[in-house]
Amino acid sequence: MANQDQKETVSHLRPELFDFHGVSMAHYFTDNCDNVDNFQAKPDDILIATYPKAGTTWVSHLLDLLYFGKSSPKRGVSLPIYERVPFLEFSVPALCPTGVEMSDKMTTSPRLIKTHLPVQFVPKSFWEQKCRIVYVARNAKDNVVSYFHFDRMNSLMPEPGDWPNYLQRFQEGKLVFGSWYDHVKGWWEKKQVYPKLLYLHYEDLAEDIDRELDRVCSFLGVCPTEEERRQVKEGVKFDAMKKNSMANYSTMNVMDFKISPFIRKGKVGDWKNHFTVYQNEQFDKEYQKKMMNTTLKFRTEI
Repeated sequence: MANQDQKETVSHLRPELFDFHGVSMAHYFTDNCDNVDNFQAKPDDILIATYPKAGTTWVSHLLDLLYFGKSSPKRGVSLPIYERVPFLEFSVPALCPTGVEMSDKMTTSPRLIKTHLPVQFVPKSFWEQKCRIVYVARNAKDNVVSYFHFDRMNSLMPEPGDWPNYLQRFQEGKLVFGSWYDHVKGWWEKKQVYPKLLYLHYEDLAEDIDRELDRVCSFLGVCPTEEERRQVKEGVKFDAMKKNSMANYSTMNVMDFKISPFIRKGKVGDWKNHFTVYQNEQFDKEYQKKMMNTTLKFRTEI
């Protein structure tokens, strides 16, 4: 991946947040926007969509093992996740080819591609080709905690500041990829009119991986053997992924694991270790307002 010189080139350039068509973004995810907009999806592509830090890598690794674990058993431990499942809008030329370039060069079928884009920014070819989309949503409290620690250790993200300030900006939608509320609701609304969209909850995956794997397989029309299922479930266990350098982003030099690991806790309810009583009360009030007109529900503990 990046050598030391490249790391230094990037690490001194923590980006500024700016408004991109009404959504807070950083330039590393908009610099290639024309090519992203014009990306040509194929009918069998599978798009994995999430708000950042909502279980993207977990579900990406799960789908990759499900499709290619049998034919390429070493793939999950020899090829980094960002090559197996390219990040469509990612554009950091000092580090690697753009997400569009990596996706275009893929020879696997189906192509697994990930995005953090709000639903309104998804390239139209995914809808035109009627691609299957797996969306993963995580409860807001755990999501903001995970995102905070991620931004602390990732030099491609704006300076996070302290926790109280970060929590406030999350509520205002002033983080990269914008408002969590708009993101999860926008995709939820799309699900009501686009039948090829599976909406998963992080908490459900954490509670019962067997049940959720059944839902995923049913949605994708795949029938793994019992042994293949076992291997997928083993591969996506938290400890297995945390130790797997091809899944835990430890080969990405822009991330400082001394500050925080990429795969940190994976727990539902870790927010209780970060929110004060007052912060929790204020958060709940805002949450009620912003989630008033949706049927979408989340659990903050299991």
